[in-house]
Amino acid sequence: MNDTAQAVSRPPERQAFYDNIAPYRLAPLWERLHTLVTRTPITPALPAVWHYDENVRPYLMQAGSLISAREAERRVLILENPGMQGQACITHSLFAGMQLILPGEVAPAHRHAQSALRFIIEGNGAYTAVEGERTLMQPGDFVLTPSWTWHDHGNDTDRPMVWLDGLDIPIVRLLDASFMEPSNADSQTVSRPPGDSYARYGANMLPVDYKPARASPVFNYPYERTREALTTLSRNGEPDAHFGHKLRYVNPATGGSPMPTIGASMQLLPGGLTTAPYRSTDGTVYSVVEGEGETVVGDTTLTWKPRDVFVVPSWQQHQHHARSEAVLFSFSDRPVQDALGLWREERLQ
Repeated sequence: MNDTAQAVSRPPERQAFYDNIAPYRLAPLWERLHTLVTRTPITPALPAVWHYDENVRPYLMQAGSLISAREAERRVLILENPGMQGQACITHSLFAGMQLILPGEVAPAHRHAQSALRFIIEGNGAYTAVEGERTLMQPGDFVLTPSWTWHDHGNDTDRPMVWLDGLDIPIVRLLDASFMEPSNADSQTVSRPPGDSYARYGANMLPVDYKPARASPVFNYPYERTREALTTLSRNGEPDAHFGHKLRYVNPATGGSPMPTIGASMQLLPGGLTTAPYRSTDGTVYSVVEGEGETVVGDTTLTWKPRDVFVVPSWQQHQHHARSEAVLFSFSDRPVQDALGLWREERLQ
Protein backbone atom coordinates (compact mmCIF):
# COMPACT_ATOMS: atom_id res chain seq x y z
CA MET A 1 0.00 0.00 0.00
CA ASN A 2 1.45 3.39 -0.96
CA ASP A 3 1.52 6.46 1.28
CA THR A 4 -1.48 8.08 -0.43
CA ALA A 5 -3.63 4.98 -0.02
CA GLN A 6 -2.53 4.68 3.60
CA ALA A 7 -3.48 8.30 4.28
CA VAL A 8 -6.96 7.71 2.83
CA SER A 9 -7.49 4.63 5.03
CA ARG A 10 -6.36 6.27 8.28
CA PRO A 11 -8.96 7.22 10.88
CA PRO A 12 -9.40 11.02 10.90
CA GLU A 13 -8.26 11.39 14.50
CA ARG A 14 -5.02 9.53 13.72
CA GLN A 15 -4.31 11.76 10.71
CA ALA A 16 -5.03 14.81 12.83
CA PHE A 17 -2.52 13.57 15.40
CA TYR A 18 0.15 13.21 12.69
CA ASP A 19 -0.59 16.72 11.42
CA ASN A 20 -0.34 18.15 14.93
CA ILE A 21 3.06 16.63 15.72
CA ALA A 22 4.66 17.40 12.33
CA PRO A 23 5.52 21.08 13.17
CA TYR A 24 7.53 19.80 16.14
CA ARG A 25 9.67 17.58 13.88
CA LEU A 26 8.05 14.41 15.17
CA ALA A 27 6.80 11.52 13.07
CA PRO A 28 5.22 8.11 13.79
CA LEU A 29 7.67 5.26 13.22
CA TRP A 30 4.83 2.78 12.78
CA GLU A 31 3.86 4.52 9.54
CA ARG A 32 7.35 4.21 8.07
CA LEU A 33 8.84 1.09 9.64
CA HIS A 34 8.09 -1.12 6.63
CA THR A 35 10.25 1.10 4.39
CA LEU A 36 13.06 1.54 6.94
CA VAL A 37 13.51 -2.05 8.11
CA THR A 38 12.87 -4.25 5.07
CA ARG A 39 12.67 -8.04 4.91
CA THR A 40 15.40 -8.14 2.24
CA PRO A 41 17.73 -5.47 0.80
CA ILE A 42 16.07 -2.85 -1.38
CA THR A 43 18.24 -0.58 -3.49
CA PRO A 44 17.47 2.14 -6.03
CA ALA A 45 20.54 1.02 -8.02
CA LEU A 46 19.86 -0.70 -11.33
CA PRO A 47 22.01 -3.11 -13.32
CA ALA A 48 23.78 -1.17 -16.08
CA VAL A 49 26.68 -1.37 -18.53
CA TRP A 50 28.91 1.33 -20.02
CA HIS A 51 30.41 0.36 -23.38
CA TYR A 52 33.85 1.97 -23.48
CA ASP A 53 34.70 2.01 -27.19
CA GLU A 54 31.26 3.06 -28.45
CA ASN A 55 30.10 5.51 -25.80
CA VAL A 56 32.56 6.39 -23.05
CA ARG A 57 35.81 6.94 -24.94
CA PRO A 58 34.51 9.36 -27.62
CA TYR A 59 33.01 11.67 -24.99
CA LEU A 60 36.03 11.36 -22.74
CA MET A 61 38.29 12.48 -25.59
CA GLN A 62 35.89 15.32 -26.37
CA ALA A 63 36.15 16.40 -22.73
CA GLY A 64 39.93 16.44 -23.22
CA SER A 65 39.50 19.13 -25.87
CA LEU A 66 37.18 21.22 -23.70
CA ILE A 67 38.94 21.36 -20.33
CA SER A 68 42.48 20.67 -19.14
CA ALA A 69 43.40 18.31 -16.32
CA ARG A 70 44.66 21.32 -14.33
CA GLU A 71 41.41 23.28 -14.82
CA ALA A 72 39.27 20.29 -13.90
CA GLU A 73 41.65 19.13 -11.15
CA ARG A 74 40.42 15.65 -12.12
CA ARG A 75 39.04 15.26 -15.63
CA VAL A 76 36.52 12.49 -14.95
CA LEU A 77 33.23 11.42 -16.49
CA ILE A 78 31.03 9.97 -13.75
CA LEU A 79 29.51 6.54 -14.36
CA GLU A 80 26.15 7.37 -12.85
CA ASN A 81 23.71 4.60 -12.00
CA PRO A 82 20.48 5.08 -13.99
CA GLY A 83 18.45 4.42 -10.85
CA MET A 84 20.15 7.27 -8.96
CA GLN A 85 20.52 10.07 -11.47
CA GLY A 86 22.06 13.23 -10.07
CA GLN A 87 23.59 11.44 -7.08
CA ALA A 88 27.08 10.86 -8.59
CA CYS A 89 27.28 7.21 -7.60
CA ILE A 90 27.31 3.81 -9.29
CA THR A 91 26.00 1.94 -6.25
CA HIS A 92 24.45 3.32 -3.07
CA SER A 93 27.89 3.35 -1.42
CA LEU A 94 30.45 3.80 -4.22
CA PHE A 95 31.49 6.30 -6.88
CA ALA A 96 32.93 5.31 -10.25
CA GLY A 97 34.24 7.40 -13.11
CA MET A 98 36.59 7.38 -16.08
CA GLN A 99 39.62 9.68 -15.80
CA LEU A 100 41.64 10.99 -18.75
CA ILE A 101 45.20 12.32 -18.65
CA LEU A 102 46.47 13.55 -22.01
CA PRO A 103 50.17 13.57 -23.05
CA GLY A 104 52.13 16.19 -21.14
CA GLU A 105 49.42 16.82 -18.56
CA VAL A 106 49.56 16.71 -14.77
CA ALA A 107 46.54 16.28 -12.51
CA PRO A 108 47.58 18.48 -9.53
CA ALA A 109 48.55 17.01 -6.18
CA HIS A 110 45.96 16.91 -3.42
CA ARG A 111 44.73 14.65 -0.64
CA HIS A 112 41.31 13.80 0.71
CA ALA A 113 39.53 11.69 3.28
CA GLN A 114 38.04 9.47 0.58
CA SER A 115 39.89 6.27 -0.36
CA ALA A 116 40.39 5.69 -4.08
CA LEU A 117 41.42 2.99 -6.51
CA ARG A 118 42.57 3.29 -10.10
CA PHE A 119 42.09 0.41 -12.52
CA ILE A 120 44.01 1.08 -15.71
CA ILE A 121 41.95 0.87 -18.92
CA GLU A 122 44.02 2.41 -21.73
CA GLY A 123 47.58 3.62 -22.29
CA ASN A 124 51.03 2.63 -21.06
CA GLY A 125 53.51 4.39 -18.83
CA ALA A 126 51.75 7.36 -17.29
CA TYR A 127 52.28 7.65 -13.56
CA THR A 128 50.53 8.07 -10.25
CA ALA A 129 52.57 9.42 -7.36
CA VAL A 130 51.52 8.50 -3.82
CA GLU A 131 53.35 9.92 -0.80
CA GLY A 132 56.50 10.67 -2.77
CA GLU A 133 56.73 7.46 -4.83
CA ARG A 134 55.77 7.23 -8.48
CA THR A 135 54.48 4.10 -10.16
CA LEU A 136 54.18 3.63 -13.92
CA MET A 137 50.83 2.19 -14.91
CA GLN A 138 49.85 -0.44 -17.47
CA PRO A 139 46.40 -1.77 -18.48
CA GLY A 140 44.98 -4.10 -15.85
CA ASP A 141 47.05 -2.66 -12.99
CA PHE A 142 45.20 -2.06 -9.72
CA VAL A 143 46.51 1.11 -8.07
CA LEU A 144 45.60 2.46 -4.62
CA THR A 145 45.31 5.96 -3.22
CA PRO A 146 44.59 5.42 0.48
CA SER A 147 42.69 7.97 2.52
CA TRP A 148 44.55 11.24 3.26
CA THR A 149 47.62 10.42 1.15
CA TRP A 150 49.14 13.01 -1.18
CA HIS A 151 48.75 11.98 -4.81
CA ASP A 152 49.07 13.40 -8.29
CA HIS A 153 48.98 11.94 -11.79
CA GLY A 154 51.04 12.73 -14.88
CA ASN A 155 51.47 11.55 -18.44
CA ASP A 156 54.95 11.79 -19.94
CA THR A 157 54.03 9.49 -22.84
CA ASP A 158 52.70 10.39 -26.29
CA ARG A 159 49.34 8.63 -25.87
CA PRO A 160 46.23 9.30 -23.75
CA MET A 161 45.94 7.46 -20.44
CA VAL A 162 42.55 6.38 -19.11
CA TRP A 163 41.63 4.60 -15.91
CA LEU A 164 38.57 3.67 -13.91
CA ASP A 165 38.31 5.57 -10.63
CA GLY A 166 36.54 3.92 -7.70
CA LEU A 167 36.00 5.91 -4.50
CA ASP A 168 34.01 5.61 -1.27
CA ILE A 169 32.58 9.13 -1.71
CA PRO A 170 28.99 8.15 -0.78
CA ILE A 171 30.18 6.43 2.41
CA VAL A 172 32.20 9.44 3.51
CA ARG A 173 29.32 11.73 2.56
CA LEU A 174 26.90 9.62 4.63
CA LEU A 175 29.17 10.07 7.65
CA ASP A 176 29.70 13.82 7.02
CA ALA A 177 33.44 13.19 7.21
CA SER A 178 34.79 14.72 3.99
CA PHE A 179 38.05 16.69 4.03
CA MET A 180 40.23 17.75 1.09
CA GLU A 181 43.48 19.69 0.89
CA PRO A 182 45.23 20.94 -2.28
CA SER A 183 49.01 20.98 -2.50
CA ASN A 184 51.10 24.07 -3.14
CA ALA A 185 52.73 22.29 -6.09
CA ASP A 186 51.24 20.42 -9.05
CA SER A 187 53.55 17.46 -8.52
CA GLN A 188 55.03 15.97 -5.39
CA THR A 189 58.74 15.82 -4.80
CA VAL A 190 59.80 12.26 -5.58
CA SER A 191 61.45 10.88 -2.46
CA ARG A 192 61.49 7.16 -3.23
CA PRO A 193 62.37 5.31 -6.46
CA PRO A 194 59.68 3.45 -8.43
CA GLY A 195 59.05 -0.02 -7.02
CA ASP A 196 60.24 0.84 -3.52
CA SER A 197 56.95 -0.02 -1.80
CA TYR A 198 56.65 -3.33 -3.66
CA ALA A 199 60.21 -4.28 -2.70
CA ARG A 200 59.54 -3.49 0.96
CA TYR A 201 56.09 -5.03 1.29
CA GLY A 202 55.21 -7.11 -1.77
CA ALA A 203 57.60 -10.08 -1.54
CA ASN A 204 55.99 -11.95 1.37
CA MET A 205 58.29 -10.01 3.69
CA LEU A 206 57.98 -6.82 5.76
CA PRO A 207 60.48 -4.39 7.29
CA VAL A 208 61.22 -5.60 10.79
CA ASP A 209 59.81 -2.48 12.46
CA TYR A 210 56.72 -2.09 10.24
CA LYS A 211 53.41 -1.58 12.03
CA PRO A 212 50.39 -2.47 9.85
CA ALA A 213 48.13 0.40 8.83
CA ARG A 214 44.51 0.40 7.72
CA ALA A 215 45.48 0.51 4.03
CA SER A 216 47.96 -1.60 2.11
CA PRO A 217 51.54 -0.28 1.94
CA VAL A 218 51.68 -1.61 -1.65
CA PHE A 219 49.90 0.80 -3.96
CA ASN A 220 50.36 -0.87 -7.36
CA TYR A 221 49.30 -4.47 -7.96
CA PRO A 222 50.58 -5.16 -11.52
CA TYR A 223 48.29 -7.03 -13.87
CA GLU A 224 51.18 -9.15 -15.13
CA ARG A 225 51.52 -10.83 -11.72
CA THR A 226 47.75 -11.08 -11.21
CA ARG A 227 47.25 -12.72 -14.62
CA GLU A 228 50.06 -15.19 -13.96
CA ALA A 229 48.43 -16.22 -10.67
CA LEU A 230 45.04 -16.72 -12.32
CA THR A 231 46.54 -18.73 -15.18
CA THR A 232 48.35 -21.02 -12.74
CA LEU A 233 45.19 -21.41 -10.68
CA SER A 234 43.19 -22.38 -13.78
CA ARG A 235 45.73 -25.09 -14.66
CA ASN A 236 45.67 -26.59 -11.19
CA GLY A 237 41.97 -27.26 -10.73
CA GLU A 238 38.40 -26.93 -11.89
CA PRO A 239 36.66 -23.53 -11.73
CA ASP A 240 34.32 -22.69 -8.90
CA ALA A 241 30.73 -22.99 -10.08
CA HIS A 242 29.84 -19.44 -8.99
CA PHE A 243 33.08 -17.53 -9.62
CA GLY A 244 35.31 -19.41 -12.05
CA HIS A 245 38.84 -18.81 -10.80
CA LYS A 246 38.70 -15.79 -8.48
CA LEU A 247 41.28 -14.11 -6.26
CA ARG A 248 40.91 -11.11 -3.98
CA TYR A 249 43.52 -8.41 -3.52
CA VAL A 250 44.92 -8.15 0.00
CA ASN A 251 46.95 -5.92 2.25
CA PRO A 252 50.15 -8.03 2.47
CA ALA A 253 50.73 -6.92 6.06
CA THR A 254 47.36 -8.09 7.36
CA GLY A 255 45.71 -10.37 4.82
CA GLY A 256 42.72 -8.05 4.90
CA SER A 257 41.34 -5.73 2.24
CA PRO A 258 43.79 -3.25 0.65
CA MET A 259 41.55 -0.42 1.90
CA PRO A 260 39.10 -0.43 4.81
CA THR A 261 36.10 0.63 2.72
CA ILE A 262 36.71 -0.94 -0.70
CA GLY A 263 37.54 -4.53 -1.59
CA ALA A 264 38.70 -5.70 -5.01
CA SER A 265 39.04 -8.98 -6.87
CA MET A 266 40.06 -10.45 -10.22
CA GLN A 267 38.49 -13.54 -11.74
CA LEU A 268 39.10 -15.71 -14.77
CA LEU A 269 36.11 -17.30 -16.47
CA PRO A 270 36.97 -20.20 -18.82
CA GLY A 271 35.45 -19.85 -22.30
CA GLY A 272 31.95 -21.28 -22.42
CA LEU A 273 31.44 -21.17 -18.65
CA THR A 274 28.10 -20.01 -17.27
CA THR A 275 28.37 -19.42 -13.55
CA ALA A 276 25.75 -20.69 -11.14
CA PRO A 277 23.21 -18.13 -9.82
CA TYR A 278 24.62 -15.96 -7.06
CA ARG A 279 23.79 -12.86 -5.07
CA SER A 280 25.33 -10.90 -2.21
CA THR A 281 24.65 -7.72 -0.30
CA ASP A 282 27.64 -5.81 -1.71
CA GLY A 283 26.70 -4.07 -4.95
CA THR A 284 29.64 -4.75 -7.27
CA VAL A 285 31.30 -2.83 -10.10
CA TYR A 286 33.03 -4.87 -12.84
CA SER A 287 35.62 -3.85 -15.43
CA VAL A 288 36.27 -6.24 -18.31
CA VAL A 289 39.96 -6.88 -18.92
CA GLU A 290 39.80 -9.74 -21.42
CA GLY A 291 37.16 -11.69 -23.30
CA GLU A 292 33.52 -11.26 -24.23
CA GLY A 293 30.29 -12.40 -22.66
CA GLU A 294 27.18 -11.33 -20.85
CA THR A 295 25.89 -11.10 -17.32
CA VAL A 296 22.23 -11.75 -16.61
CA VAL A 297 20.96 -9.77 -13.61
CA GLY A 298 17.36 -10.69 -12.88
CA ASP A 299 15.59 -10.09 -16.19
CA THR A 300 18.31 -7.74 -17.52
CA THR A 301 21.12 -8.96 -19.80
CA LEU A 302 24.34 -6.90 -19.85
CA THR A 303 26.58 -7.69 -22.82
CA TRP A 304 30.26 -6.88 -22.36
CA LYS A 305 33.68 -6.91 -23.98
CA PRO A 306 37.16 -5.55 -23.05
CA ARG A 307 37.22 -2.14 -21.33
CA ASP A 308 33.47 -2.09 -20.69
CA VAL A 309 32.21 -1.47 -17.14
CA PHE A 310 29.04 -2.88 -15.61
CA VAL A 311 27.37 -2.94 -12.21
CA VAL A 312 25.40 -5.59 -10.32
CA PRO A 313 23.36 -3.99 -7.50
CA SER A 314 23.00 -5.38 -3.98
CA TRP A 315 21.16 -8.69 -3.55
CA GLN A 316 20.46 -9.09 -7.27
CA GLN A 317 20.70 -12.68 -8.50
CA HIS A 318 23.09 -12.88 -11.43
CA GLN A 319 25.10 -15.21 -13.67
CA HIS A 320 28.12 -14.56 -15.87
CA HIS A 321 28.51 -16.28 -19.24
CA ALA A 322 31.91 -16.14 -20.93
CA ARG A 323 31.77 -16.56 -24.70
CA SER A 324 35.56 -16.75 -24.69
CA GLU A 325 38.05 -16.91 -21.84
CA ALA A 326 37.41 -13.74 -19.85
CA VAL A 327 39.03 -11.80 -17.02
CA LEU A 328 36.94 -9.48 -14.85
CA PHE A 329 38.17 -6.97 -12.27
CA SER A 330 35.63 -6.00 -9.62
CA PHE A 331 35.29 -3.82 -6.53
CA SER A 332 32.66 -3.37 -3.84
CA ASP A 333 32.03 -2.15 -0.29
CA ARG A 334 32.33 -5.65 1.20
CA PRO A 335 35.05 -4.67 3.76
CA VAL A 336 32.61 -2.24 5.38
CA GLN A 337 29.83 -4.80 5.46
CA ASP A 338 32.19 -7.46 6.85
CA ALA A 339 33.38 -5.13 9.60
CA LEU A 340 29.80 -4.38 10.61
CA GLY A 341 28.63 -7.99 10.40
CA LEU A 342 26.16 -7.17 7.61
CA TRP A 343 27.52 -9.04 4.58
CA ARG A 344 25.51 -11.98 3.26
CA GLU A 345 25.63 -14.14 0.17
CA GLU A 346 23.40 -16.76 -1.42
CA ARG A 347 24.86 -19.43 -3.69
CA LEU A 348 22.26 -21.20 -5.78
CA GLN A 349 22.66 -24.24 -8.01
